[in-house]
Amino acid sequence: MVFWVFGYGSLVWNPGFEYDEKVIGFIKDYKRAFDLACIDHRGTPENPARTCTLEHIEGAVCWGTAYCVRGSSERERAAMEYLERRECEYDQKNLVEFYKEADPLQPFLTGVIVFTSTPDKVSNKYYLGPAPLEQMAMQIATAVGPCGNNRDYLFLLEKALFDIGHEEDMVIELANEVRKVLATLGNGVSKEKQLVGSPLKMPLKSQTQTYIPTSQLLLLPKAVAMDS
Repeated sequence: MVFWVFGYGSLVWNPGFEYDEKVIGFIKDYKRAFDLACIDHRGTPENPARTCTLEHIEGAVCWGTAYCVRGSSERERAAMEYLERRECEYDQKNLVEFYKEADPLQPFLTGVIVFTSTPDKVSNKYYLGPAPLEQMAMQIATAVGPCGNNRDYLFLLEKALFDIGHEEDMVIELANEVRKVLATLGNGVSKEKQLVGSPLKMPLKSQTQTYIPTSQLLLLPKAVAMDS
């Protein structure tokens, strides 16, 4: 028994479940976006947080971590039940190919589960959609929920991407804008050392990919490791 799940938000630094293997890598044709409302962890229904989801964009690349759970159906079930509770604001599960930096053309894994959300405000009550940088920064700077504040989610993601060597310009820009807001609000973050990321790596040349539509978990086949 084995499954793999790809983390691109808080799962990068805090998986929260028992896993057997962790691999740094990326998926293709997806871009990270702070377009999803969080009302039970980092925000509230009255003041929702902004957390990460993925946009499906041809040619895009999203770095993160893949986690493997193997050994027994009980371990697999426990991990997935935890993930489904934690990722309850995501209404899709897709299957993706996962690549490692050493071989960006040949998938290291296929059939990796990734939680995403429908980018439609009518059918998906948690989808906030894009907003101006200043507006997003103000929302992230002020949102607080049972599990902590929204700004820490962003700052921890910024650090996690830096730590794996694949910092992201969009995340750094948004984090620095939040620091400006906090300094204006008198939270003392102006003294915090800002992370200065290296220039964004050039996107990998797009390969022809087949987008797999949303499926129910029980219908998802096992991930298969590929020879690299």
